[in-house]
Amino acid sequence: MKLPAAVEQELRELQLMPPKDVSREWVMEKSRSFLRIMSYYRCAMMEIETKFRVLDQEHMLAYEWNPISSIKTRLKSLPSIEKKLIKRGFPVTLESMEQNLTDIAGVRVICPFPDDVYYLADAFLKQDDIVLLEKKDYIKNPKPNGYRSLHLVVEIPIFLTNEKRMMKAEIQLRTIAMDCWASLEHQLRYKKDLPFDERMGKELQECAMLSADLDRRMDALRRDVQKLQESLT
Repeated sequence: MKLPAAVEQELRELQLMPPKDVSREWVMEKSRSFLRIMSYYRCAMMEIETKFRVLDQEHMLAYEWNPISSIKTRLKSLPSIEKKLIKRGFPVTLESMEQNLTDIAGVRVICPFPDDVYYLADAFLKQDDIVLLEKKDYIKNPKPNGYRSLHLVVEIPIFLTNEKRMMKAEIQLRTIAMDCWASLEHQLRYKKDLPFDERMGKELQECAMLSADLDRRMDALRRDVQKLQESLT
C-alpha cells in the first residue's frame, strides 16, 4: 500500500506508521484524527489571543495606554511532541499527547512593564470560562540561569458545531526586556550540545539582572508619569 508522501511523513514522525497489512482507510483516519486535534489546539490559541486583545482594547479606552506590546502564538511541531513524550516516558499516541502535554498550544503575551504582566494575568484568570491548572512565577522566582516570565497552564473551551471541548494551553506573560533576554539566550543555546562554562553562565545571569533592573526602573518611571498626569488633571 503506497501512502501519500505527506501522510506517510506525518505518521512516521508520530510513530503511527501501521503494519503492512493495515488498510489504507485506517491510516487515513489516524491522519485525519491528528489534524483534527491540532486544529482544536489552534482554535484554543485563537480564543486566548482574542481574550487578551479585548482586555488590551478595554484598558486603552479607559486609561489611554496599552498593556500589551505584542502577542505571539506557537503550535508545537510533530518532532517536538514526539521527543517530549519519549523523554517523559509516555506512549507516542494521540491520546497520550492530549492527556500528558500541556504546551502543545502556546501563547506569549509581551507587555511594556512588569505591572502589566500581573494586571493581565489577573484579569484573564477572573473570566469564568478559564480553568487554571498551573501557575509558575519566574518573575518573582527566576530560574537559576536568570530566566524570568509568568507561566500559566489553563483549560479553555472551544465551541464546535455539536460540542464544547476543553483544550489545554500554556500562556507566557513577560515584559519586552524579559523577552529580549530570553530570545537572545535561546539563540545562544538552541540546538547546541556545547555546555556553557561557569564564566558564560555568570555572564548570562548578569545580563538577566540588568534586564530585571531595567524593568524596575522603567516601572518606577511609569508610575512617576502617572502621578504627574493625575496632578495636572
